[in-house]
Amino acid sequence: MQLVAYLILDGNAEAAFEFYARCLGGKIAQLSRFSEAPPEMQIPPEMRDKVMHVRLEVGDQMLMASDAMSSMGPYKPIHGCSVSIQVDTPAEAERIFNALVEGGKVEMPIGETFWSARFGMLVDRYGVPWMVNCPPAQ
Repeated sequence: MQLVAYLILDGNAEAAFEFYARCLGGKIAQLSRFSEAPPEMQIPPEMRDKVMHVRLEVGDQMLMASDAMSSMGPYKPIHGCSVSIQVDTPAEAERIFNALVEGGKVEMPIGETFWSARFGMLVDRYGVPWMVNCPPAQ
């Protein structure tokens, strides 16, 4: 079994996942648009070029997303949940945190805590909350 986070974004999933690929050193392994759906799905015209499904692969991990369907009502930002990243070194934690926070907002600056060598929280430019953690040296 593998647990995978699936984000619903506000019409910017493609840009977000290109950004995440750069920040995390991954690659977009799949990107499907609503225009590829069968006609019986009756996709609203404003959604045709939006992302129906995108998958980012980073090593043996993945993150997936879709753009929110306009027919479902106004977009509701992600709330009460964060994407959590666990890395091996403080330098990698700082690199990823600083890359993801570009254009976003720091919720808790990256630094040493009583439980970790580095930990920080942020909301990126696409409204996605992240936690970056590097456990203490063993």
